[in-house]
Amino acid sequence: MDIENAKRIVVKVGTSTLTFKGGRLNLRRVETLVKVLCNLANSGKEIILVSSGAIGVGVGKLGLKSRPKENKDKQAVAAVGQCELMFIYDKFFGEYNHNVAQILLTKFAVDTDHKKQNVINTIDTLLDMDIIPIVNENDTVAIDELDGENFGDNDRLSATVAEIVNADLLIILTDIDGLYTSNPRENDDAEKIDVVEEITDEIRTMAGGTGSSRGTGGMRTKIIAAEIATAAGIDVCVMNGENPKRLYDLLEGRQIGTLFKASK
Repeated sequence: MDIENAKRIVVKVGTSTLTFKGGRLNLRRVETLVKVLCNLANSGKEIILVSSGAIGVGVGKLGLKSRPKENKDKQAVAAVGQCELMFIYDKFFGEYNHNVAQILLTKFAVDTDHKKQNVINTIDTLLDMDIIPIVNENDTVAIDELDGENFGDNDRLSATVAEIVNADLLIILTDIDGLYTSNPRENDDAEKIDVVEEITDEIRTMAGGTGSSRGTGGMRTKIIAAEIATAAGIDVCVMNGENPKRLYDLLEGRQIGTLFKASK
C-alpha cells in the first residue's frame, strides 16, 4: 500500500520526543503533535496513538533528579505520570474537538484470542465513535524487570497494536532521523538509510544499543517492532518527532525517515 493511501495509522511517540531532558513535558511539541493528529483524523484517517512518557513525566512532576531504578519506585512514579500525561492529552485534543480514550495494556491483555478480540473490539468501537485511542503499557503493574508481564517497551507494544487492529501503517516518532549505517552521534560518516526492503542481520547490527536516558528503547527495539509489523503486512516508518508537522510530508508521499517495507 502507498503511504498516501494509509487509512488506519498507529503513531508511536517516545518519551524523548515528549519531554525535555529534565523530564517535564515539552508542551509546545505535544500540542503540535496533537494538532497534526486531529487534522489527520479530520481528513478521514483512523489514528491510534501509542504514547510513552508515564515514568518520564512522573519524574518531572515529582521533581526527581533521575529516573528511579527500583521496581516499586517506577510503578509509583508511572502512576503519577500517567495521570498527568492523560490530563494534558485530554486538554489538547479537546481544544481541537476530539475525544480521547485511555487504554493501558500488558501482555496478559492479548495473550489469548479471546482477550485479543476484546482489545480489538474496544479500539474498533472507539474509532467508529470518532474517539482517538491512546495506548500505553500499564507501567503501574508491569515494568521491564518483571519478566513475562509486559511488552518490554512501547516500540514492541505499538507493533503489536498495529498487528491486532490490522493497521495500514505504523509510524514511530523518535529523537533520530531514521536508521543509519552507524551511530550518527558518534560517527560523522554515518549515512541514513531511506528504505529497508528486508530486515537482515546487517540491518540489526546497524541498530546498535539503547537510546536516551529518558526512555527504555533505542533503534534496536524499533527494528524489533519493524520486524513484527512488516511480517504482518504493515509498512513502518521510523522518523524524527522533533517537528510533528513532518507527518504531513510523510503522508503526502515525501521521503521522511526510514521506511521498512511490509514483507507480505
